[in-house]
Amino acid sequence: MAPPYPTQRPTDATHLPADEFDLPTELLNLPWIDSHTHAQTLSWADRERYSLAGCRAMVMVASGYHWTPYKPVTAADVRYLWDDAINRRRAIERNHFFEAGLALGAHTGVRIENPAELVGSMADYCGLDEVVAVGETGITPAQHVESWDLDAQFELVRAQMELADEHDLPVILHTPNATGEGPDYRPGVGLPGFELNTELAEEPVLTGENPALEAVEIDVDAAHEAGLAEERVVASHADPNNVDYLLGETDCYASFTVGYEWLTGVTAADVAAAIEEYGPERVLVETDCANVLDTDVFSVKRTILELYRLGIDIDDIRQVVFENPRSVYGLAD
Repeated sequence: MAPPYPTQRPTDATHLPADEFDLPTELLNLPWIDSHTHAQTLSWADRERYSLAGCRAMVMVASGYHWTPYKPVTAADVRYLWDDAINRRRAIERNHFFEAGLALGAHTGVRIENPAELVGSMADYCGLDEVVAVGETGITPAQHVESWDLDAQFELVRAQMELADEHDLPVILHTPNATGEGPDYRPGVGLPGFELNTELAEEPVLTGENPALEAVEIDVDAAHEAGLAEERVVASHADPNNVDYLLGETDCYASFTVGYEWLTGVTAADVAAAIEEYGPERVLVETDCANVLDTDVFSVKRTILELYRLGIDIDDIRQVVFENPRSVYGLAD
């Protein structure tokens, strides 16, 4: 029976059962790993928020045409991104107390003028102890400023996967999201929350019924040609459009980007659905925080709490947000 309360009239507390809810306080201190972030592009304050939210380690991805001012880009432009991340990594760790592993790769969102030269230099980078993955990379249906044909994209992706296999590294795929139709914004304004000149997007080079899924399937074919085991492939930006293929038809990992629901529509409910359907063994989560996007450093922490509210067991939550990325990337040992 509920205890008496000295309230003026009965409140909810009077009618509630006497037994208390078993608070999952361990969730408040549960360590987590951000499987995909561009934290080196963020502010000092944003990186401090990672620490405050309990981030134990992260994979800082140095791959993205967003930060190269020249279009198309050259091998030297991409290497600048890698060098910048290497240069700043230890200072970031020292200031914020989490471990920062690096992922270095060549994105296909913009055409690279001399990709063979870039691949030729990548092997030495892959041998660095701080490099824990190759990527992000993968087939992109449409490019920025200048189109890049599928054969050339495939060759670059396959070559990076060969290097990953040689150096026993996983590959982070950039898988396109199948986002719904959004609102029509005023011409010239661009896409709010995304600081990129989106009107410079080229016509797609993949034009099938489901190009976003087709791109992922081509990526897996590239892994097969490169001899890279499927379990060494982490498909970032997993969503309901590709999760059944990734978890139901391959041995790849599916990593859900929960940092910007406003753009992709992906939420903790999608993560929970994947866990319930396929188990937690190949599911990860990530923020994909970057300074060109309206992203949320706290999104993984919020997802931890939301997964519990959605009925996911604490042990499964821990496996998804900590144990899986720790095993894949060799972090937080």
